[in-house]
Amino acid sequence: MFIDEAKICVIGGNGGDGLIGFRREKFRPKGGPDGGDGGRGANVILKASPHVNTLLQFKHTIHYRAESGDSGGKNRKHGADGQDLIIPVPVGTLVKDLRTQEILGDLSEPDLEIVIVRGGEGGRGNDQFKTSVRQAPRIREKGQPGEERWLKLELKLLADVGIIGFPNVGKSSLIAKISAARPKIAPYPFTTIVPNLGVVQVDEYRDFVIVDIPGLVEGAHAGKGLGDRFLKHVERTRVLVHLIDVASVEERDPFEDYETINQELKSFSEELTQKPQIVVGNKIDILDETQRQAIVRKFSEQGKKIHLISAATGEGTRSLVYLCYEKVLEMKQKEPARAPLDPELRRRRVYKLTGDPSWEVYFDGEVFHIEGQGVERLARLSLEEPDAQEYLVERLKAMGIWAQLVRQGLRPGSSVRIGKHEFTYQLADYEEGAGSLAPEEGFPSA
Repeated sequence: MFIDEAKICVIGGNGGDGLIGFRREKFRPKGGPDGGDGGRGANVILKASPHVNTLLQFKHTIHYRAESGDSGGKNRKHGADGQDLIIPVPVGTLVKDLRTQEILGDLSEPDLEIVIVRGGEGGRGNDQFKTSVRQAPRIREKGQPGEERWLKLELKLLADVGIIGFPNVGKSSLIAKISAARPKIAPYPFTTIVPNLGVVQVDEYRDFVIVDIPGLVEGAHAGKGLGDRFLKHVERTRVLVHLIDVASVEERDPFEDYETINQELKSFSEELTQKPQIVVGNKIDILDETQRQAIVRKFSEQGKKIHLISAATGEGTRSLVYLCYEKVLEMKQKEPARAPLDPELRRRRVYKLTGDPSWEVYFDGEVFHIEGQGVERLARLSLEEPDAQEYLVERLKAMGIWAQLVRQGLRPGSSVRIGKHEFTYQLADYEEGAGSLAPEEGFPSA
């Protein structure tokens, strides 16, 4: 089954928790803190693979979560980092943020990678919090949660030549005749409902890739028929073969068909009209010589050259193969040369690294909220221990947040929310008037 669009959710691994630990060895009565840091959570990476041809795998599996980091250990042992989750996608996959529709990356070359979400940082163990005045801290951090993002994946097939035209003009018959592709062929419209890729062998050393685009109809750019779904595959082809039923089996005028399809290309994207076209008249096996000449003359009068073939008998198809290859070669030579990517640049990161110290305090009538990137790390403190609560208050005071809380009316008994946890402000014994934060009953420790 060919699937060219998918929606998936990717989640980075959580960072491992830091540890509260103390050295307990003979002859070391004051061994000090030795709790290690948690390991970093793994990233989720999308990688363009030449061995994957469709987005079918994402029809059955939607959620992808990377490995979490391990917790820290005693003796300052750092927890193991999570192993990155690499998801293979077809070459030509466009990656968008589902919510904003922002294009995050275009995996147009084999082995290109996008680090789409990053894993969370590991939490610090109590060894990181020791100071000259706090020599045995019972303070640690929880691991940071991994980033989460919903993505829209769109596959735009990469082919040298794209065959376009009305339904039932013989596109599938042509690709079957000149390549090893074996599409479904039948004498009714929309037999082809997915693009078919084939490799055309010009000779022993030369070939090109061709794609059969499902039949277009008038109004395709606006969603009529199947066209709007598959026109995007035309965008990455170098050359278009515009196939026309010159025998008028469907009782349509061949030149009107030609103009209608070109209008649909223009309505979908102005760039499509700039692609070189080889106009090909099919089904000449049921025309006599006089009728063939009349077709050539009619197109010539409009300034268009038409190449006549019969996909059924093979007449004219070999010369068409050479014509397509010459045009593909010509377009390749016009393309600017691209230097090979440095291996370090083959992996692109789309997450934003920021050191924004900003924060915001507001009161919603019941709870004081502290939010912002500047306090994210504080929200990861594990506040079961009084040491950690004291440390949190010290940091809030140093950042000016405490003063802002007081200005907005903070008093004993007020509820304060930071991150996912809510606490009650209480006067503390350890610093007169400074106060402390005690976890609300029923809330998990941070």
